Amino acid sequence: MRNCRRALISAIAVLGLTLSSGCALLDERVAGAGEEPGERIAIAVPDWPGGQANAAVAGYVLENELGIGVDLVPADQARAWDGLNDGTVQALLEDWGGLPEKTELYVRQKRSVVDAGELGVTGHIGWFVPKRFSDARPDVLDWENLNDFAEDFNGELLQADAAYATFDAAIIEELGLELTPVAAGSESALLESITEASRTGAPLLTYWWQPHWLNAEVEMAEIRLPQHTLGCQSDPATVACAYPDLSPRKYLNAAFAQADTPAADFLRAFEWSTDDQNEVARLIEAEGLSPGAAAERWVTENPDQVERWLPGRDD
Repeated sequence: MRNCRRALISAIAVLGLTLSSGCALLDERVAGAGEEPGERIAIAVPDWPGGQANAAVAGYVLENELGIGVDLVPADQARAWDGLNDGTVQALLEDWGGLPEKTELYVRQKRSVVDAGELGVTGHIGWFVPKRFSDARPDVLDWENLNDFAEDFNGELLQADAAYATFDAAIIEELGLELTPVAAGSESALLESITEASRTGAPLLTYWWQPHWLNAEVEMAEIRLPQHTLGCQSDPATVACAYPDLSPRKYLNAAFAQADTPAADFLRAFEWSTDDQNEVARLIEAEGLSPGAAAERWVTENPDQVERWLPGRDD
């Protein structure tokens, strides 16, 4: 996720939520960096359905309940962090800690970005195979047997996009596995591979995660990776032989957060469950709704939850 080349999120504009080219909009907003936030704010939109769901629902509520204009800006994680620092982005609603150097620089050293709390979902990342395959070959679930299955997997650990921040190469090296991380090219391509392998029981070893709407439709079995043994480090920013469970966090541009506006208050309060996020992501990916239409449906069906997010309405 180093360059703005996310085609699958581009050119979507619905219900007043402007989803512009991440590169163009971020570059245009550079001129306003350092100015006080105005009537519009920019929310970074990562390239995965859950991230789109967060931004779509938050943007819909900001515009329709609080009357605040929103630009939904497609941006990879590195560019989103840089935008938070220079003020071209006001909010990043789902960060998995994959760029600890950005957190250290902008949150702890420069203090240009502030932590806005947990998003509320519980994230888990690991290596998985189709359950039909593991039912037939149960030994595959023990990582110590993976080299025996390397030929079945064509020596590959499938990933989504080569630019996603993962620790797979380090884990493979640490464990001495005869595998190579291989990018499917996009999350959509990865989903196609997982769906087909789950249907047929074909051998497939893949990087996979929760939350994700597809988990309600396919059965996958997780490889038992060692928990910080064999010299593995306990800090996932270095080498972790098993990915720890994570609670993704929200971050705001510091000047925007310190202005103490209704928008900032709302984004601090915005918190929902894994099931909530999965439902909106499912509407987008499985039912083909636009992010804005999915957000409108969810907001309409969950008025009590939305009310708890709104400034001054919880008393």
